[in-house]
Amino acid sequence: MPGGALSRRALLFGSEDACGPRPPWSIPGQAFAARCTGCEACIRACPERVLRRAPDGLPRFDPAAGRGECSFCGACAQACPTGALLHTQARPWNLRAMVADACLSGAGIVCASCREVCPEQAIRVPPGGRGMAMVEAARCTGCGACTGVCPAGAIALAAAEEEACA
Repeated sequence: MPGGALSRRALLFGSEDACGPRPPWSIPGQAFAARCTGCEACIRACPERVLRRAPDGLPRFDPAAGRGECSFCGACAQACPTGALLHTQARPWNLRAMVADACLSGAGIVCASCREVCPEQAIRVPPGGRGMAMVEAARCTGCGACTGVCPAGAIALAAAEEEACA
């Protein structure tokens, strides 16, 4: 799995060090952990229910929860009383979908589950199971919709640029 990638297992059960993807519009680095009080206002505000409290007490994105994807509505950032989430940032986060070798289509099995649920149409699958699914990074928002539907668990979210865990 690519460096900085979050495995399906980590997304479903939480990573061993409790570091997972932060909510959208999180301020970078240690500033997030310093500013976030763990009040859960963002978790309660999320209409998709994809934010959860991690063992470290901070909110994390979990596409296996709720409706399975972030709609980037901004409710979490608007609810944040401390400024740990700033909706004024241009991009909500730097997560992108990555496809691993376990992709069924790459093994000659016809599957396009990820493509069918991608709201940005960022995933291409060669017809007839003749190659792995491909993610167009420029279109992928990292919403997480594709991670939960992949029957092989071959899709994970990865940071476009690695960010230290708080």
